[in-house]
Amino acid sequence: MASSANPTRDMFAALLDESLGGAADGGFEGRVVKGTITAIENDKAVIDVGLKSEGRVALKEFAMPGQPHGLSVGDEVEVFVDRVENADGEAMLSRDRARREAAWDKLESEFGEGKRVDGVIFGRVKGGFTVDLDGAVAFLPGSQVDIRPVRDVQPLMDIPQPFQILKMDRRRGNIVVSRRAVLEETRAEQRSGLILNLTEGQIIDGVVKNITDYGAFVDLGGIDGLLHVTDMSYKRVNHPNEVINIGDTVKVQIIRINQDTQRISLGMKQLESDPWEGVAAKYPVGAKLHGVVTNITEYGAFVELEAGIEGLVHVSEMSWTKKNVHPGKIVSTSQEVDVLVLEVDSDKRRISLGLKQAQQNPWEAFAEKHPVGSNVEGEVKNATEFGLFIGLDGDVDGMVHMSDIAWGISGEDALALHRKGEQVSAIVLDVDVEKERISLGMKQLEKGAPAAGGTSATASSGLKKNDVVTVTVLEVRDGGLEVQAGDDGATGFIKRSDLGRDRDEQRPDRFQVGQKLDAMVTGFDRSKKPNFSVKARQMHEEKEAVEQYGSSDAGASLGDILGAALKAKQ
Repeated sequence: MASSANPTRDMFAALLDESLGGAADGGFEGRVVKGTITAIENDKAVIDVGLKSEGRVALKEFAMPGQPHGLSVGDEVEVFVDRVENADGEAMLSRDRARREAAWDKLESEFGEGKRVDGVIFGRVKGGFTVDLDGAVAFLPGSQVDIRPVRDVQPLMDIPQPFQILKMDRRRGNIVVSRRAVLEETRAEQRSGLILNLTEGQIIDGVVKNITDYGAFVDLGGIDGLLHVTDMSYKRVNHPNEVINIGDTVKVQIIRINQDTQRISLGMKQLESDPWEGVAAKYPVGAKLHGVVTNITEYGAFVELEAGIEGLVHVSEMSWTKKNVHPGKIVSTSQEVDVLVLEVDSDKRRISLGLKQAQQNPWEAFAEKHPVGSNVEGEVKNATEFGLFIGLDGDVDGMVHMSDIAWGISGEDALALHRKGEQVSAIVLDVDVEKERISLGMKQLEKGAPAAGGTSATASSGLKKNDVVTVTVLEVRDGGLEVQAGDDGATGFIKRSDLGRDRDEQRPDRFQVGQKLDAMVTGFDRSKKPNFSVKARQMHEEKEAVEQYGSSDAGASLGDILGAALKAKQ
């Protein structure tokens, strides 16, 4: 027969279950419970949580790093039950775990509300630091310690201070915090207050805190402003450290305040007089000035005329003779140069300068020194399909057209006679200063060649077009005859096709050097040298005979007419 239930035992079980929150069946483990300190032994506290055995917890778990624990016997504390009983029969308790669980509950609430939390930096790990958030351990990345990089974090350790939670994951036990976010927020609040006391146009003293390639940051008493390099001085500033240094106290003007971004733009040159005022009257177009090259670019060079006033010499205005070269091959930085004012735009603060205009035009100088008809010498700089370019005085080139290289041969053959680098002599045929061209002739220097400078109808030798003269054969060539008018007259050429009307008469080899023949002047080449033609003389005589005798004897043959004309001349 089964025994009846024991009322006393059932009542005790109910009371125990109520005391442990329904954990008497083994659910006691993994919970945070309240206990009483019954003793403090060495570095541990003995705590009774209502189990059949007490547990021990290290005293350091009850204090913040570097702080006293402040415990005494009889104090009530919260601990976490890891195990109800270990191998020694004691309860395994943890104050850290209890604090951590409580801390997580609190942190999750504060994170959801976006509140700051208090913590202590207590250790260093890879990539950052560990922070104790009242029991929960968080990670502080190195980039989130301060607004600017911090070399020594030691002064910030073991000091309670506020942090902002960036991310937390309770399941994984991860919390990421930022001290920088708190500082930036505080700084923004301070900036807002300070900006209210500043106005655009205000002149204020500041201290240079940092210098970059593009400017400097100036502390205006708790708020920084940017002094851009272009606002430091009216003169060219290549780098801010040419004007200021870190730690300098400078007087600046507030140029602009951006309320949205809370950025302040500062200026120093605004406190100086503007050198561009009245610049058009000071530097009129055509004025010749002296300046210093301050900067060289691919498109030209900047020349400083005075402090704060620079003009640009475009690459096309740098040299009369050096075309398509980098400005750095013509001038150098810090070089003193003479320039001419070409254009002034006061509104855009631009002055266009000319370097070459401050020097004499080399083609004008050449024309003055070497008028038409002058003999010159130079080096063959280049040979093209239409002539030779000769280097001349003043760093200019003259061109010898292939038809002016030699008499009696084709232009192509004449070109083949000369090579680059060869020293040659020539005569000046024409100088066109506007087009920057110099025409030269080489064949005109040959014996008997006429001097340059006649007209298209009359040469300096006195010969005129359509004159019939007796010429002497000087040279027999495949292309024709080199002849001379009179005994010491001008030399000219009779082309093969001009030696006669009939093909048989057009053979140069039927003539001999020294032989005399009559020819007509048909014109003059570019060098004013006469061109002769036997064929033209024959046709002219025929025409005259027809006009003179044809009308009086209409039935006569052409031979009869020419015969009569010849008899009349005898």
